Parts: sequence; C-alpha cells; structure tokens
Amino acid sequence: MKVAVVGATGLVGGEMLKVLAERNFPVTELLPVASEKSVGQEIEYQGKKYKVVSMDDAIAARPAIAIFSAGGSVSKEQAPRFAEVGTVVIDNSSAWRMDPTKKLVVPEINAKEITADDKIIANPNCSTIQMVVALNKLHEAYKVQRIVVSTYQSVTGTGKKAVDQLMQERAGQTASNPAYPHPIDLNVLPHIDVFEDNGYTKEEMKMVKETKKIMGDDNIRVTATTVRIPVMGGHSESVNVEFELEFEMEDVFRILRNTEGVEVVDDVANNRYPMPKDAHGRDAVLVGRLRRDETQPRTLNMWVVADNLRKGAATNAVQIAEAMLKMGLLQEVAATV
Repeated sequence: MKVAVVGATGLVGGEMLKVLAERNFPVTELLPVASEKSVGQEIEYQGKKYKVVSMDDAIAARPAIAIFSAGGSVSKEQAPRFAEVGTVVIDNSSAWRMDPTKKLVVPEINAKEITADDKIIANPNCSTIQMVVALNKLHEAYKVQRIVVSTYQSVTGTGKKAVDQLMQERAGQTASNPAYPHPIDLNVLPHIDVFEDNGYTKEEMKMVKETKKIMGDDNIRVTATTVRIPVMGGHSESVNVEFELEFEMEDVFRILRNTEGVEVVDDVANNRYPMPKDAHGRDAVLVGRLRRDETQPRTLNMWVVADNLRKGAATNAVQIAEAMLKMGLLQEVAATV
C-alpha cells in the first residue's frame, strides 16, 4: 500500500514512521512529505533511505492513505487535494475535528462509524484521546455526567522548539528561540494554545468539545484546565468524573482492566501509579490513583497518563488506518486510484 506521511521530518511525523514500522503496516511505497525547504532531504524507514518529496509530487503519486501532521493551515489547504484523487487523509491537526461532516476517531471507541465515503478523518487532541480511552467503558456502564480535568502536559506536545527551550534552560542558558512566553524549566505554565474570549484556552475547549463528539453524547459536561510542565515522555491528567449511576470500586477496577488500550497501574502500598517516564515509548493509557470522591455521590477520581506522541498522536492515527484496512475501506480506496 502506498502511504504518504505529511510532516515526516517533525516530532510527530518521525513517531508516525516509527509506529508504522513497529506495527508492520503494509507499506509498499513510502512518500515522506515535508515543507519545500526539506524536499530532497533523506529520512530512514525500516533500514531504507527515502527522499522527502513535495506535496504536489505526493498528490500526483495518488497514495492510498496520507497521514498528516503538518499543522492546521497546511491540512486545511492540502488535505482536500489528496481527498480529491481518492486518498484517505488521517489528519492530526485541529483543522477538521469539529467539522460536522468529518469523523473524529479514537479506534477503541468509534472506528465502526468510518465509511468508504470518509476521505478526511480527524485524529483528536492528545489530551482528549487518553481521557476518553480511560472513560469510555465506564461511560457505558455508569453514564458520565460531568468531567473536571486538569492536565500536566509534556513539552513534546509543543514540538522540537519547546524541547530545545527546556534543554537550553536546563543547561543554564537562555533559550535562543523560545516556544513559550516564560521559562519552562523549574516552572509550570497554565497556558496551552491561545486564550479565548471566555477565559479558557483553545486546548481546554478542544477537550470540552471533542469529548462530546467522540463519545457521542452532548450532555456530558466538561471543564478543563490545561497546564504545561517541564517533562518529556507523556501527558498526565487528574480526572474527576461524576456518573449518573452508582458504582462499586471493585467493578471500576474490573472494567478498566478489561478496557482495550488501558493498563491499570494502581498499587499505592508499593508506590506504583502512572508516571510519564513509564508511559514514554508505549501505546497504553496508564490509569491509577483510583478512588471515590468523598465529597459528593457517584464521583470517581483517577490519574491518567499516556505518551502524547504515540497514543496521543501517531499510534492513534495508525490505528485508524489499521481499522480501515480491517474493514476493507483502504483496499477499496487503493483499488480506485
């Protein structure tokens, strides 16, 4: 299968190539795509060198699938061009997520909604993905009414520029090209993306809106505070969730242990709980610190951690492609191009 990776030279693009290889996705021809200044550069995939090609050349090659991680403006402009030639686009930006004509997919939850007519599919926000993976089966059992979530997000979510800033500051230097308006080392920034008129950031509102769309329930109330911390390896979340139905803690543990994509790490007697360093490089969503909220009924506290570059981005995108392949949708596309 001919596969294009758009944004192949970036942090997430590199992770997408790694995940495609690890999961043995049937790539017969790889088309790494990046900005014009990167065209001609070489990247390595499964021991072979590939030259970065231009957007136009990739579209002309009519790949079966194009996985995008090149930012919203590029996606808005270029994804429809790929779709027009029959390519299925899986887009990692926020460009299409809330478009009512586009599916917003976390495969463990709603892959079955994808059809052969879906040529542009949105990959959700990294923070939303890990939270809904942890909550979906509990929602089916007890019906989520309200979520209060605070995030503790890795600098890798901003990209290489932010990683460089952290490393330079950690070395005692002033960042030469900072990604943030303040130092990030030895600091915490309650500010991810731009602030909106309601006082929330765009990242916070993504979690509010995307959760409802993915879980198919507009009645779920979500309030979020998203925070950047000087960590690499994964995003962490403190999630307080109120259900409509009463629950027993042993049933919560059982449901989560049987939830696809979730690993329960909850042994406080031995200081075992989810941490970014343990999520790094893995696809599992780690869940722990499970305990009843003693201040109000039917409410659960949980701590959720995942590698934001993997399950929060690259792995979820590749899993969407795998689901489409399994359903025969990519084969149909490949046959028509």
